[in-house]
Amino acid sequence: MHRAPIRILGIDPGLRRTGWGVIDVDGNRLIYVGCGSVESRETSPLAERLLAIHQGLARILGEFSPAEAAIEQTFVNKDGASTLKLGQARGVAMLAPAAFGISVAEYAPNLVKKTVVGAGHADKNQIRVMLGILLPKANPGSADAADALAIAITHAHHRQSLALKLAVAR
Repeated sequence: MHRAPIRILGIDPGLRRTGWGVIDVDGNRLIYVGCGSVESRETSPLAERLLAIHQGLARILGEFSPAEAAIEQTFVNKDGASTLKLGQARGVAMLAPAAFGISVAEYAPNLVKKTVVGAGHADKNQIRVMLGILLPKANPGSADAADALAIAITHAHHRQSLALKLAVAR
C-alpha cells in the first residue's frame, strides 16, 4: 500500500524577513519543493508589515497547498521590544496556516539544529551544509529560507511522535 507524500511548510518567523520552505515527505524520503522569504519594508508601520507577512504566507499556502506546517518557537531576546515584535510576526505566521485549516507544530531552535545537524548549538553554515546533503536540489537564497527548510525537516522527523502525543492527550 503506497501512501501519498505529505507536504510540509516550514516557517522561520521574522518581522523584516519571514523564511518559508516547502518539502514533501514520502516515507523516509525528503523532497525539496520550494523556499524563499516574505519581506516587509522597515519604514512601514507595524500593522502594514504584519499584513505583508500574512499576505505573503497566504500566497505561499495557496500556491503549494501544504498539509502541515511547522514554525520555530521564539527565543527571548535581551531587548524586550524586539522580542515583542518578533512575537507579533510569529503570531501572524501561525495565523496564516491556521486560516487555511492547517495545524501548526512548534519546535525549539535547538531541536531544529539537533535534528538537522546532530548538535543543538550548530551554526548557520552547518545547517546549510546539511541542507545540501538532505535536500540536494535546494538552494536557499537567504538564511531565513534555509532555516525554514530546516524547520520543515524537523517536523518531518518528529511529526509521528507529535501526533501520538496529541492522540494520548485527547
